[in-house]
Amino acid sequence: MHIISWNVNGIRAVLRKQLLAPCITTYQPDVICLQETKAQPGQVALELASHPYHSWYGAERPGYAGTGMLSRTKPLDVRLGMGVARHDHEGRVLTAEFPACFVVSVYVPNAKRDLSRLEERQDWDRCFLGYLQELAQHKPVVCGGDWNVAHTPLDLANPKANVKTHGFTPEERAGFQQFVDGGFVDTFRHLHPEQPGHYTWWRQFGGARERNIGWRLDYLLLSAALLPQLVGAEILAAVQGSDHCPVSVTLQL
Repeated sequence: MHIISWNVNGIRAVLRKQLLAPCITTYQPDVICLQETKAQPGQVALELASHPYHSWYGAERPGYAGTGMLSRTKPLDVRLGMGVARHDHEGRVLTAEFPACFVVSVYVPNAKRDLSRLEERQDWDRCFLGYLQELAQHKPVVCGGDWNVAHTPLDLANPKANVKTHGFTPEERAGFQQFVDGGFVDTFRHLHPEQPGHYTWWRQFGGARERNIGWRLDYLLLSAALLPQLVGAEILAAVQGSDHCPVSVTLQL
């Protein structure tokens, strides 16, 4: 099972530029988790004539946040949200149930530059961890998305200069660590434990992407029970079309 997760920063723009189909053709994923789709149902058709995938997506506010998913195989069930009303108003969580596992697409809230949303972000992390742990009681979980945090100094180009910056505060990093401590494995870091210089997001000015001055904000986590089936985890930095690049995981199920 090959799964890709990609913050597209606007699905309509990616489709208009005809960038989604080439990504699918090149990597042949079974499931694609999408974030920051910025589209509500009815605003865009995710069906691609050349790639017969089933599709779902949702956003509660036009032009803001939103998640989606494409799948070769029709899931047993698809649901939006995590069942917490105060956090389910922005379309940030989409879950599909397959015979072997749950696949979750998530777009974690940004704490904001002035950290005005940090407290809400911490509550969101706790609630979302509880949601994933509840799913994992039934079958293993694969969760892909934009987590809006660089977990360790290895995960951004300039850690010392960004200690107090949103996305690398101690509080946000501790929130991500709770997922790791709570039974979920960062697949890329598990297979590439000490490798620096691997990022998934770059500022869109100053040649940041060309110079690889970036942050690793996008992750595919999985239940520890699936570790024996983990055979690959990659960052697909060659894929253009967004300020984020996709990440992928391959499982032998």
